[in-house]
Amino acid sequence: MAYAVKITTRAELDLEGIYSAIHADESDTARAWYLGLYRAALSLERDPLRCPTTPESKTLRHLLYGKKPHVYRLIFRVFEKKQEIEILHIRHGARDSFHGEDLRA
Repeated sequence: MAYAVKITTRAELDLEGIYSAIHADESDTARAWYLGLYRAALSLERDPLRCPTTPESKTLRHLLYGKKPHVYRLIFRVFEKKQEIEILHIRHGARDSFHGEDLRA
């Protein structure tokens, strides 16, 4: 059964920031990479438990996308009973660990 993928306001803002930062509106390559990131987020509808838990919290999971040095972490939580995934945050993999306050919308 497929999970519903919900993207929080915070994660939407993260996506907008990434789009701007990589100049996806000016480069076909950057736009293709960005669309791949977005498709990776949507792919969580199929088997989100394939992704490991985050080092910061055992209640959250993350999906890594990209190749070094351009790896991004899609941080999400799974609501098994509701068959729902909530993408909380999308951040560059080189950034420091996040804290709870970083996940507020």
